[in-house]
Amino acid sequence: MELSRIGVHESVGEVFPPERLVEALSDLDRDVAVVGTGDLADYDAVVTFEYDDAFADPVAWIHSIQAGVDRFPFETLEERGVALTNSTGIHGESVGEMVVGYMIALARQFPQYVRNQRDHAWRRPAWDRPFTLDGESICVVGLGTLGRGIATRAAALGMSVTGVRRSGDPVEGVETVHPPGDLLAAVRDARFVALAVPLTDETRDLVGARELAAMDDDAYLINVARGPVVDEDALVEALREGEIAGAALDVFETEPLPASSPLWDREDVVVTPHVAATVRSYYEDVADLVRENVRRVDDGEEIINRVV
Repeated sequence: MELSRIGVHESVGEVFPPERLVEALSDLDRDVAVVGTGDLADYDAVVTFEYDDAFADPVAWIHSIQAGVDRFPFETLEERGVALTNSTGIHGESVGEMVVGYMIALARQFPQYVRNQRDHAWRRPAWDRPFTLDGESICVVGLGTLGRGIATRAAALGMSVTGVRRSGDPVEGVETVHPPGDLLAAVRDARFVALAVPLTDETRDLVGARELAAMDDDAYLINVARGPVVDEDALVEALREGEIAGAALDVFETEPLPASSPLWDREDVVVTPHVAATVRSYYEDVADLVRENVRRVDDGEEIINRVV
């Protein structure tokens, strides 16, 4: 693979200005520029937020600025000899902190206070609604970079941490690790269930009516994985029926979340627009990954974070 010209696709503007990434990569002995889909004919690699069919022909390497690559056609890229890498490994801190933020907001009734401020209303929650995270429990489903980032921070707050991992192997700081087949038992007694798995055939609709019914009625679901990991209709029904206490959702089956979704208006749901990993240093972290892989290509080494 030869890398003389690297394009930063304009779609990364969904997360950060593409010019920032170009500037961060200015130390490379390469031509790096912002490109649109129609400008890729002379580029060997593209760094992108989204996939376009045009990427599969002119470029030899595609780098996704996200960890999730479920929107990329693996078979097509493999057939055409296009390498695909992702940005896994850089989101543990940001996503871990975001999940802590969700838990504190839900435990201390922040959504109600925001509504009160909007309404100019001096109202206190019911005396038995707020609680502290210390001594509470969380089950982290998926113990990769994201899940471990959540688990580490939850443990630091005095929470009891369990988890679900495909291999079932132990993870430092996680008291009990369950295999996926024990998901129902794993979520049964947790005050919070945080989803941090990639979207695959195995994880699509991983959490549906059965899993939600298995959760305690004072438990909260947090999804920072991918929207289709949760059966959204089943979640809405579980919230309506009081089977769980609430949810914090950063990802959805359809994004942007349609205005008609009942999730918008539920007082027991926190909605954020797929931003759990978004911080102002994001482009610098992506630049580090791209820079390292350019070095590896130059030195004849295997590239890191390769998916295809």
